[in-house]
Amino acid sequence: MIVTEQICEQLSDNEIVKNSLSNIDYFICLYSRYEKRLLHYIKRISRVSNEQAEDILQDSFIKIWQNLHDFDQSMKLSSWIYRIVHNETISYWRSEKSYGKDQNVKLDENLYKNTLYDLDRKEDIEQKEFFAHEVLDLLPIKYKTVLILKFIEGMGYHEISDVLKISEGTVASRINRAKKRFIKAASEKHISFIN
Repeated sequence: MIVTEQICEQLSDNEIVKNSLSNIDYFICLYSRYEKRLLHYIKRISRVSNEQAEDILQDSFIKIWQNLHDFDQSMKLSSWIYRIVHNETISYWRSEKSYGKDQNVKLDENLYKNTLYDLDRKEDIEQKEFFAHEVLDLLPIKYKTVLILKFIEGMGYHEISDVLKISEGTVASRINRAKKRFIKAASEKHISFIN
């Protein structure tokens, strides 16, 4: 049987896992279901090039395949996949950078002279998103990650807990601290995200 996009769309994540374990052709369903979201996630937390993000994603899917038989079906598959991708991204980032040590972030100060009030056009919204990512890049990775998972990926505390392997209480406090640091970093650059 040829596994088509239509077949993939009809299957739940757990059905895809079950079918993939007996027929490798079904693994393409996982890849096509998660590829775009995971590529965006990799680029958001690491700011790597498209090619580097694709390499990280490929390595992640190899690990997902290698560990698929160990997937605990009581967990949400997306959380499990995000955890693997997150760990691969952080490992890659650490190997490429000195993980923030002796790193200076060069920012164009002219970008921050304009405040972002009264944005209602599409290009203004895109500019607002650009500034948000610039501010996120100023945060330590543990704060940047929780904000991205919560507000960009739309995950709940339980899913974030599964991805990062920390308690939900730690997720809540980390999000609270991250929001405060984000606001402080934005205000230091004279950026406002208030409409």
